[in-house]
Amino acid sequence: MEKEIADRKATVGNEVQENDGESEEITERENTRKEEEHPLPLMALNHVSRVCRSVKDSVDFYTKVLGFVLIERPQSFDFEGAWLFNYGVGIHLMQSEDEDNGVRQGDKDHLDPLDNHISFQCEDMEAMEERLKELGVKYMRRTLDEENGESIEQLFFNDPDGFMIEICNCENLKVVPAGSSGRIRLPAGRHNPPLESNGQT
Repeated sequence: MEKEIADRKATVGNEVQENDGESEEITERENTRKEEEHPLPLMALNHVSRVCRSVKDSVDFYTKVLGFVLIERPQSFDFEGAWLFNYGVGIHLMQSEDEDNGVRQGDKDHLDPLDNHISFQCEDMEAMEERLKELGVKYMRRTLDEENGESIEQLFFNDPDGFMIEICNCENLKVVPAGSSGRIRLPAGRHNPPLESNGQT
């Protein structure tokens, strides 16, 4: 009799475990369905903001080294700064009121790939490296060899305030979701924000 009761408990326990697994799977499916029905209205990275010691020096750097274009800022702004745009992303510069406020401390020539940075995709790494050499920008080059035989090239350097920038050919890496939750959304086929032509090509 006792053995029979123990066997029944074991059977019930197994059913509970199986049901728990099914519940988790059903919950995950429901969450995925809800995300598909009501996706977040986000589209793409819009801009990166930088507090800088000298807006002029930073504008010179981002236009000459990285090819950004100076664009108009909202007239309602009552603080010194500059907006730049290119490659589908903006750089918003703000003049620091205090020389050290928000500006990277320590050795601004220090380069560590594991430090905070922004990264730009590049079609020609050699041409970019030549550009850095011509302008006398100190940089670090790194190559990552993947198991599939692909190589990832990276260039790291700092802007005038010591914020690190990476240039890479990361298109060699496929974007492979690591789990089943969430959907990757690519930017729409239209330009956002809208670009007003000034007659230049």
